[in-house]
Amino acid sequence: MLSSVFFYLFATICCLSGLMVVSSRNPVHSVLFLILAFFNAAGLFILLNAEFLAMLLVVVYVGAVAVLFLFVVMMLDINYSELREGFQKYRPLGLFIGGVLLVELFATFFEYSGNIKSLPSPGDVHNTKALGQIIYTDYIYLFQLAGLILLVAMIGAIALTLRKRMGVRKQVIADQNARTRAETVKLAKVETGAGVKEISQ
Repeated sequence: MLSSVFFYLFATICCLSGLMVVSSRNPVHSVLFLILAFFNAAGLFILLNAEFLAMLLVVVYVGAVAVLFLFVVMMLDINYSELREGFQKYRPLGLFIGGVLLVELFATFFEYSGNIKSLPSPGDVHNTKALGQIIYTDYIYLFQLAGLILLVAMIGAIALTLRKRMGVRKQVIADQNARTRAETVKLAKVETGAGVKEISQ
């Protein structure tokens, strides 16, 4: 009964957060609602005893969204004065959403602790191990293909952004490795007082 209540709670907030992601006009609010949706989806995974997938969702997706948001802030011309205008007005709403998130996290933790007896025994295969066995045995070719697609996408992004810039000195690794100490270091013996210039009034 309690699991059903938490399931509907997480599912409802996740769906509402997803709706707010696409309907919010402020990109900052959209990202925050997206992070809230990820946390609720992680809570659903924990209810299914898939804590590894829940942690992956929080660490990978929330971390990636935060980094992506930083890049967007740096690249877009956002007027921060306008963003801060309604900060005091929406503070109670923000505190309420933060409180709901904390209550959900604690509720999920206690629900997971209560179902600890239903977890597999040490002799059984844990869901993390089972996931690894499935990925690296039955779906190894698809897993390698996904990695290859990501590699091609990364190379394509580098190729699209790489362009010639005038007046920029390029780094040649082979020339740097071929340098000797005599070419790079020069020892000079300075006589006492030779480096001091006397200023006469």
